[in-house]
Amino acid sequence: MRRQSTARFEAHKKTMADYDLIVVGGGPAGYVAAIRAGQLGKKVACVEMDRAGGTCLNWGCIPTKSLLKNAEVYQMIKNHAGDFGLKVEGLTYEWDKVIGRSRKVADRLAGGIEMLFKKNKVDYIRGEATIPKSGVVEVTDKTGKKAEYTAAKILIATGVVTREMPGFPFNGKSVIGSRQAMALDNQPKEIIIIGAGAIGIEFAYFFNAFGTKVTVVEMQPNILPVEDTEVSQTLEKSLAKQGIKLLTNTKVDKAETTNKGVRLTVTGKTTETIEADIALVAIGVSPLMPTGMDFETDTKGYLKTNENYETNVKGVYGAGDIIGPPWLAHVASYEAMQAVEGMFTGSKPKKVSVFPGCTYCQPQVASVGLTERAAKEKGLKFKIGKFPFLASGKAQAVGESEGFVKLLVGEKHGEILGAHIIGADATEMIAELGLAITMEATYEELIATIHAHPTLSEAIHEAAHASQGHAIHF
Repeated sequence: MRRQSTARFEAHKKTMADYDLIVVGGGPAGYVAAIRAGQLGKKVACVEMDRAGGTCLNWGCIPTKSLLKNAEVYQMIKNHAGDFGLKVEGLTYEWDKVIGRSRKVADRLAGGIEMLFKKNKVDYIRGEATIPKSGVVEVTDKTGKKAEYTAAKILIATGVVTREMPGFPFNGKSVIGSRQAMALDNQPKEIIIIGAGAIGIEFAYFFNAFGTKVTVVEMQPNILPVEDTEVSQTLEKSLAKQGIKLLTNTKVDKAETTNKGVRLTVTGKTTETIEADIALVAIGVSPLMPTGMDFETDTKGYLKTNENYETNVKGVYGAGDIIGPPWLAHVASYEAMQAVEGMFTGSKPKKVSVFPGCTYCQPQVASVGLTERAAKEKGLKFKIGKFPFLASGKAQAVGESEGFVKLLVGEKHGEILGAHIIGADATEMIAELGLAITMEATYEELIATIHAHPTLSEAIHEAAHASQGHAIHF
């Protein structure tokens, strides 16, 4: 411990700055970068204007999964208790406690990050940061008091904010973004969700599960447009069966607020007017760029960085959502680790290439690698291995037989080009296939890997067999 402290002091003394690294932003990129730099013996500060954990932990990934679990449990008891020989009478819920549980989970984890800062000797500075020049960060706290800090290196990890719909601004009541959606005091009777990406679909599932009438409006031909088309279409059928109205290939011509809520005129197969208490706008995000210096950005305003995650300003780096898509917490953390390792260990940073995407509605959706349409666009020759959960013993035993595993296998070498899962615990199962792609594993190696019986993951094993036309149980 004394040796590390001495190294930290000597490195700091050489720079003659307050810190070796100041991280601006405390989300999945920022707090991970700060902690890793602290582990490397650097003197570090993390500046956050809201709360440690950023949007993901406080208002995004974590609390939404809490809400979705509530919805899943409620739906399971309401619709399937009898399947398990259970008799439940008078089932009700308390909306404030549904919402309250998610807030408690977020609060607990945010406090955990603050403890990790202390453990790794990271100074946690609350306030809004500007970067007036290279090596300097100015922080304004909630009282308006300003303080200036110097650093040998600065990492910008300020993330993104929910994008408003032109002419239909957020008002916090009838027109809201995802942050307001997860903390509504009262459950809406009807809600229109504009945008059918992961955020829109997760909220559609949540509100529908508790009885809100849900209409989803999406411009693209399918919901979850980035996913494999077959998966998207399968999910559409499932959500429609659950009672969600899905308007795909549909654009919003006019959106306005009313005394009762909102009114939208939309055009798809026909033009129609739809009304609801609330409109949740989930059409994307916009970069949250810190003020101060003139940083180079792309055409959409995202921070440009080189192969070392460094911006056009020497000594100032960027990682996470602020440098552009994919806007995923796990990608942000990966980029932050790479950036910090490159800064202080001399290793060559890696850019993101293979990453999983997950949507936590029921049935869940998870994928990694190429979709079938992307593989065709690239002119690749491949085989498809597909195995339905309907044929899985474990899926039948636990009452989760909806969905399938789909693998894209290269014809020449047998490598896994892409993997797509729709069904129970899809988001937990996808990691194996991400590892397979990273390690350049083939279908033969998946087959040679014994999967425990009975498990849902056996479907991966069977899909690998199916790619060659010899699935055992289907």
